[in-house]
Amino acid sequence: MPHQALPKAPKLRYLSDEGSDEQSHRKKRQPREKDSDEEDLERFVLGDAANFRENLFKGESEDDEEGRNTDIFGRIVTNEEVTGLEDADDADLFTFDIDLNRTPADQQLVVAPTASQARVDPREVPAWEDSDDERLTISLANATQLRKLRTSEADDIINGAEYTFRLRQQYLRLNPQPEWARLAEEPPKKRRRRSSATSDSASEASDEASDGDDHLENPDALPLDKLLRDVNTMTGSTSTKKRRLRPEVIDIQRSRDIPDAHKDVTSLAFHPEYPILLSSSTSSMLFMHHIAPAAYPTPNPLLTSAKVSQVPVRRAQFTPDGKKVFIGGRRRYIHSWDIESGAVQKTNKIHGHNEEQRTWERFRLSPCGRYLGLIASTRKGGGAINILNVNTMQWIAAARLDSRGGITDFCWWRTGNGLTILGKGGHVGEYSMASRRFLGVWIDEGSNGGSAIALGGSQGPELLGGDRWVAVGSNSGVVNIYDRNTLILPSKEDELKLKARPEPTRALMNLTTPVSVLTFSPDGQLLAAASRYKRDALKLVHLPSCTVYRNWPTEQTPLGRIEAVAFGTKSDMLAVGNDVGKIRLWDLRS
Repeated sequence: MPHQALPKAPKLRYLSDEGSDEQSHRKKRQPREKDSDEEDLERFVLGDAANFRENLFKGESEDDEEGRNTDIFGRIVTNEEVTGLEDADDADLFTFDIDLNRTPADQQLVVAPTASQARVDPREVPAWEDSDDERLTISLANATQLRKLRTSEADDIINGAEYTFRLRQQYLRLNPQPEWARLAEEPPKKRRRRSSATSDSASEASDEASDGDDHLENPDALPLDKLLRDVNTMTGSTSTKKRRLRPEVIDIQRSRDIPDAHKDVTSLAFHPEYPILLSSSTSSMLFMHHIAPAAYPTPNPLLTSAKVSQVPVRRAQFTPDGKKVFIGGRRRYIHSWDIESGAVQKTNKIHGHNEEQRTWERFRLSPCGRYLGLIASTRKGGGAINILNVNTMQWIAAARLDSRGGITDFCWWRTGNGLTILGKGGHVGEYSMASRRFLGVWIDEGSNGGSAIALGGSQGPELLGGDRWVAVGSNSGVVNIYDRNTLILPSKEDELKLKARPEPTRALMNLTTPVSVLTFSPDGQLLAAASRYKRDALKLVHLPSCTVYRNWPTEQTPLGRIEAVAFGTKSDMLAVGNDVGKIRLWDLRS
């Protein structure tokens, strides 16, 4: 039989009395009445609306019934607890480093006493001033990095001129002025003139004149005035202190190398006046570099270059005035290059001596600029040197030395009035241009074949050109150093006699291969001896002690096979060229 749906049960609803609900709700909302103790406690702790503001900051004490001094809370106040700050404002009890509530418009301009009292040097007056600096205002207290510029705690707003002054003072505190700058800015010391006048008026006039002269200008800035006041300068003798090098240890520092490289370096020469280095190579190229290690972007920049076609240049040398360059190679001619005009002159032959002079590569210019010496190719009679006039390029004399194997090297006297010639057999001849003859011939001690010779130093015998030192290198690597003052034998005033076999002042045996380079520094304190037949074969010798420096060169010094060595005009620089075309520079210090 089919199922029948059951009827739903009715929902039960509980009815309550609405009046009773409202009464219970009212009972919950009504607060409980406070008794008197609770009201007093609430008034003391929280206060009441009537006298809250009156009693909040009330600090006056009152007397109780017994006459004792009490506060608003009934605490007894004694005179010992009074500090004197009861009536002070809170703003007076605290100090704020920055007042954030203040605006620049409310603040006043503060003038620093240091700026107003500072004395401005007339030499440091600015060339231009901005008028807006006076109207510009800067707050020192609102910026953290500017608080150190304040002179006091109240110092805040300053103008632009004062701000610039304080920044400059702060920089000088952190970076004091160096000693050399301070001495340069100091006025020259007054020089008191001693007057020999007999009257007081004359002495007073001279003092006033001397004071007036001293206040004019710095005497160091007047070269002509300094020249005329120095008697030694007028007579040719200077009193400037000459730098001295100490023996055994030399202060030398490597400088920037020459950037341009040759195929090989055959000669080096410094300009007699300007910091210019001339270099040559067998690739027919000549370079002139400006010696400026700090130049940017290229240190020691190239000034100019020249190519001598089909001439393997073996030697290039400046004339003493620095206006011309003579260029010689393994050819039957020589070139002279005028630097100022750029003109090149070619000398093809020597009339009457063409057979003797087959090559012009081994030449030397005299220090006086009048003569040019060439080692002749002939070995007839031992060897010869042809001497030409530089201006006319005409043959004027020939110096023939009787030495087995011919002539290997020669050098001019410092006066240009003679030559010192070295033969391959070890004979050394002193040739005079005045008399056109040899003044004497002596033999190098222990020589098994001469290879190089050099003259240097001053205060030597005047009859031999004034050079004090002569260095002679041999094929065995031995370098003998002679003092030319000891070569002369006692004789009459009109005669000159030399020792036939003098003893050297020092014999250096540091090199083991034939000596190919001997060069004295212009001041005569250094001698460079080198050999191209061995790598890094270079030694520096101190004079007059004739000792070899032990601290340079070292094993790490990049020298190579040395072909040429040159000293700067002021003896403060050393240039070394090797067989791969590298030219390296070193600074020499006293």
